[in-house]
Amino acid sequence: MKKSLLCAVAVLFFFALSIFAAHEAEAVPAFARQTGLACNSCHFQHFPALNSFGRAFKDGGYTQVGGQSLVEGDLLSVPVVLNASLVTKIRYQKKNGDAETDINKGEFQFPDEAALLIGGRAGEHVGFLLESSLIGELNSDSFASFKMPIVFNVSGINLSAIPFTTDAAGAAYGYELLNTGAVRMTRVLEHRRETSGQQYIGTDGAATGLSLVASKPIGYVNYTAYYPEHGSAAAGPLLNYFRVAATPQVGNWDLAGGFQLWNGTSKTGDGAEAVQQKADAWAIDAQAQGTVGNYPVGVYVTYASAASSDPNDIENMFNSSTVDDETALTLLGEVGVIPGRLTLAAGYRLGKNGDPNDDGQDSDDAATVGAVYNAMQNVQLQFNHTIYSGDVTTDASGDQLTTLMLFAAF
Repeated sequence: MKKSLLCAVAVLFFFALSIFAAHEAEAVPAFARQTGLACNSCHFQHFPALNSFGRAFKDGGYTQVGGQSLVEGDLLSVPVVLNASLVTKIRYQKKNGDAETDINKGEFQFPDEAALLIGGRAGEHVGFLLESSLIGELNSDSFASFKMPIVFNVSGINLSAIPFTTDAAGAAYGYELLNTGAVRMTRVLEHRRETSGQQYIGTDGAATGLSLVASKPIGYVNYTAYYPEHGSAAAGPLLNYFRVAATPQVGNWDLAGGFQLWNGTSKTGDGAEAVQQKADAWAIDAQAQGTVGNYPVGVYVTYASAASSDPNDIENMFNSSTVDDETALTLLGEVGVIPGRLTLAAGYRLGKNGDPNDDGQDSDDAATVGAVYNAMQNVQLQFNHTIYSGDVTTDASGDQLTTLMLFAAF
């Protein structure tokens, strides 16, 4: 009876949205206000996946304008209005494990995320993006993530210096353009560890540093020096992050592929409070976005590996296991069955968690299906369901995870 009632409510909810949401409604978050362009001008199928135009806007340091007039003078060129957006994610998650945990009972996360995003053009060659969290501790979360791209075009090449800090997105937050989960925020489905090799090995987390980037429409190179802390810290030497990617256009297909490397040893803090950390991981990824007939299609492939930790050395921040490397191969496909409105996705992960059980096995596989419904360009309903298999799956943790999410940006 309860299941039937829930199904009926869900059907009525989607039906109501279909009636009352304008089919061509345009979103107006911060960058849309600045450029005067609809949100889908920058995104492929749905937020947050970027298309080629979205990559170009981000590559230019968020400085493109069009929808706003500017205040201009000597060494001054700023929009007349400071652009801001309210971003929220409300989720319901449930696993089917035996353990008495919130998520096994079914957990409402209201909100899972709530943030004020302020960003855009700060000058002809300077942009910025600030994420201020509206939940959690005020002092630690109000400056959750920040970056300030400084971009100059030299002989057709964009040269960028991007100071940044983030509490959760990792070293790739400084500069990243692919939709493979190479950086935490830019992925197709909400189940990030199940659909992205980089997210499986844990390349997100706190990071503060400087990204140096050379880019053209056909690709980019990014070197980032960083320490694995959010905000101010006594740190040195710095860790290294290196990224190279190609982004060619072939016919009506937008292709991309690249390589990521994290390495080095860092120490943060002084004296007895000093903490040493080591980075030792790499990843390759590729994507193809285009159309098959009248249907938009996206395909995303990743492979990531984090080396096992040497028990006689500093622990690898991406893999604490002293036995095996942690690895993941993921394949994800998404098709717009109702272009601009509804997409369906399916993916699979072949994972190894690097920590074998008593039988010496550590497989950690996952099959995921998903659906994304755009009620409006800036209001999204998303469904993800994952079935886990392999040696590390237990009755206590469960072998299925379901997520329902309402995402909105205004």
